[in-house]
Amino acid sequence: MDNREQLRRQECAARVGRFQGELQSAGIDAALIVNGADMFYFAGTAQNAHLFIPAVGAPLLMVKREFGRARADAAIEDVVPIRSFKEIPVLIRERGHATPARLGLEFDVLSVATYLYYQRLFPEAQMVDCWGIIRKLRTIKSEFELEALIKAGRQMDAAFSRIPELLEEGATEVELAGRFEAAARALGHQGMVRWRGSDVGVWWGGLLTGVNSTIPGFFDGVCAGPGLDPSFSFGPSFKRLAAGEPVLVDYAGVFGGYTVDCSRIFVIGSLPAEMERAQEVALSIQDAVLRECVPGVVLGHLYDFARRMAEEAGLGRHFMGYDHQVRFIGHGVGLELNEMPLLAQGVEGTLEVGMVLALEPKFVFPGQGMVGIENTVAVTAQGVQRLTNYPDAICRV
Repeated sequence: MDNREQLRRQECAARVGRFQGELQSAGIDAALIVNGADMFYFAGTAQNAHLFIPAVGAPLLMVKREFGRARADAAIEDVVPIRSFKEIPVLIRERGHATPARLGLEFDVLSVATYLYYQRLFPEAQMVDCWGIIRKLRTIKSEFELEALIKAGRQMDAAFSRIPELLEEGATEVELAGRFEAAARALGHQGMVRWRGSDVGVWWGGLLTGVNSTIPGFFDGVCAGPGLDPSFSFGPSFKRLAAGEPVLVDYAGVFGGYTVDCSRIFVIGSLPAEMERAQEVALSIQDAVLRECVPGVVLGHLYDFARRMAEEAGLGRHFMGYDHQVRFIGHGVGLELNEMPLLAQGVEGTLEVGMVLALEPKFVFPGQGMVGIENTVAVTAQGVQRLTNYPDAICRV
């Protein structure tokens, strides 16, 4: 076993141990984990399986498909195949565990049908939500996780450096997006991102030109783009790139399962003066907010601080949308693209060492396009460490 694998196993064991301590404090006897991101976090694999974590004792991974891969990938010892999930209670008892009186489940991602199925499997158990505990643990990243996030940032920096040579006046958004995505894949991008709670799927970003970058969509974000048709109204379309309009490139990079979020503005030629100025304001807001990002600062204050700067610059109407403004300035990232913390209006929590967040001040100009910036940073005791470092300024091609 090499050092990296040993560290991975130690990391997962430490996560399980912290989770068990939280289960004990909450009076929960055990948890049954099914979500892929949560399972990967604790067990190091994301196959079709159930992960049983008792409040006391060794975890058990019960794999339906694919057992060989799960056994090779898993960072825990007890990995067994099952043909039916009906075997779960029996396997738990065989390992000396009593039927849990209070069983933790990930309520935020379970369907009603699945919840009712677990009730039939464990008729004597009270089902309780353990997602809040998992979310709390996953919000604070370890040095092991930070290493993967740093590599994801470098991956995105390298991919973004290819954009100037890929842009071509008259090419469609989908063609340009495909060129960029091919470059990112060649650098090792895994080709998907995890999005908590999505029932429509999520692509790992978009390249949007001009007015298309102002179109909102089904998720709580500044823009979505039109997409190709109503079946998936997100991302680029067959609109052709014209000179003098902003090109928003907003993508998530992923390395080892860990996600960074990054966006930049490109243009063939130059932008209208008001958009050039708004971009400079966005960069000023980013830099000022990052200076405010010290441990203990109230999350809602960061949003209020950014919005106040936008209003003082005379751009409050354009900040984070136009007719459909969102009330946040940043969000956490990690194994999923939409994690805690949320830098939003009214949020009373505080910034902590180990949090990793994407900060994204943006301005929308109806009929013209969007400008702005997004970078991923890690919170340290001394302030923030940038993980995405491609130049922030508008790139003129």
